[in-house]
Amino acid sequence: MLRTLLKTHTPAAVRSSRRCFAIASDASPGELRKTGLYDFHVEHGAKMVPFAGYAMPLSYGSVGAVASHNHVRSSAGLFDVGHMVQTNFRGGSTTAFLEHLTPSSLGPLQAYSSTLSVLLNERGGIIDDTILTKHADDAFYVVTNAGRRERDLTWFATQLEEWNAGAVAKEKGRVEMEVLEGWGLLALQGPKAASYLQQLTSFDLRNLTFGKSAFVPIEGFHLHVARGGYTGEDGFEISIPPSQTVEVAQMLSKDPIQLTGLGARDSLRLEAGMCLYGSDLDEDTTPVEAGLTWVIGKERRKSGDFIGAEGVRKHLENGPPRRRVGFIVEGAPARHGAKILAPGSGEELGVVTSGIPSPTLGKNIAMGYVKNGHHKKGTEVEIEVRNKLRKAVVTPMPFVPTNYYRG
Repeated sequence: MLRTLLKTHTPAAVRSSRRCFAIASDASPGELRKTGLYDFHVEHGAKMVPFAGYAMPLSYGSVGAVASHNHVRSSAGLFDVGHMVQTNFRGGSTTAFLEHLTPSSLGPLQAYSSTLSVLLNERGGIIDDTILTKHADDAFYVVTNAGRRERDLTWFATQLEEWNAGAVAKEKGRVEMEVLEGWGLLALQGPKAASYLQQLTSFDLRNLTFGKSAFVPIEGFHLHVARGGYTGEDGFEISIPPSQTVEVAQMLSKDPIQLTGLGARDSLRLEAGMCLYGSDLDEDTTPVEAGLTWVIGKERRKSGDFIGAEGVRKHLENGPPRRRVGFIVEGAPARHGAKILAPGSGEELGVVTSGIPSPTLGKNIAMGYVKNGHHKKGTEVEIEVRNKLRKAVVTPMPFVPTNYYRG
């Protein structure tokens, strides 16, 4: 069913994302969850497909994914990301608890600042990637992936039970977790996102730079707004109480803002060099292998007491066995699972994890993992595409320059 929907409704430029969608989904169609905007999507002509256990919009009406992609790059699009799991952590030892679960330095993080991070298992493998927003030392807002919902929430609950019975919690205070069930989350992305949103608020958005957040008055609503996103463009992610989600979506989806679905979201994030959990990240991959060493606090690399530290330090000190890199591929686009080979010898170097024809560049782009030593810029490789070897070259990511607003 999923393969048929994607093949029928998605242009060739983003059909390669079908594997990503399938990997991230952990529920059958009969068990699919719905965001608070399901009826809103259907009313606007959305083509709904299974993704991460939810029924989500692939595209809207006759507007194809490539056209939506280009609109976000030139103007602005609105994405429903209400399938993501939003959680509040509160309590006296919250900072220490989250530093136990992640390798990031959260103590020095300023109030209402965010960082990308990773939840790690005991081996240093990535359970999930996450955005952590610090409201105060004793209060964090955390967003995790829908496809990892059960794994993450079970992990949080288990770790909380152990933590709250420990010495740090007894000294500084217990930690409580609140899952924001049913809350909406909208991503307004593109170069015209700020000018549009500014018309709806008295808050000066110039003071809200990339990676910062605030509670912002928007046409009578008081909403948590974070500057950032998953497209490489300037934009905002807006958290909304369940009773207000539809009204806010209606308000934010007027001209020139265009409703945008999963097809464009996948091609935009890949051009920006961003990972999709289940394709580019998994529990057998460390942040060092994934090119996410920067999320590990410098002072924590040698002495940080976080889950999985031993496995991470081994890769930091000795180098990882493989590395995530980008490619420009000649001929046909490389798909998830395509083998990466050394030219001439046929030695297998790794595998492609995501790949598409880039709507912005007009070239085939991909990312994947190769053996350490074959990861340097300009390294030539061959990728097996439909039983044919295609020339490819290791290329720095992002493929398309980012346009984050830094003030």
